Amino acid sequence: MQYLLLIHNNVTSNTAEAEWAEFIARAKESGTFRGGSEVGARESVGTAPAASSTHIGGFMRFESDDKQKILDLLQTHPVVAHGGTVELCEMPKS
Repeated sequence: MQYLLLIHNNVTSNTAEAEWAEFIARAKESGTFRGGSEVGARESVGTAPAASSTHIGGFMRFESDDKQKILDLLQTHPVVAHGGTVELCEMPKS
């Protein structure tokens, strides 16, 4: 199963670059990490009202048949460690 992790901009204290490097290393070692990025400038297209995504600061992709393995790893995510939220979303096969 593939997963998309949405990283919210709601930390209660600042994360450090070293924390991110350590987490990325753990994620790679887990064998589940498939990449990610910060989210930059955004443009909305369409006329229907929609919620803003400005509270999402980045994303990561994971893949595993064991969702709990990813959830356990996410307990050490820098955003979680600093009082913020990450959101793990299943990406159903189409």
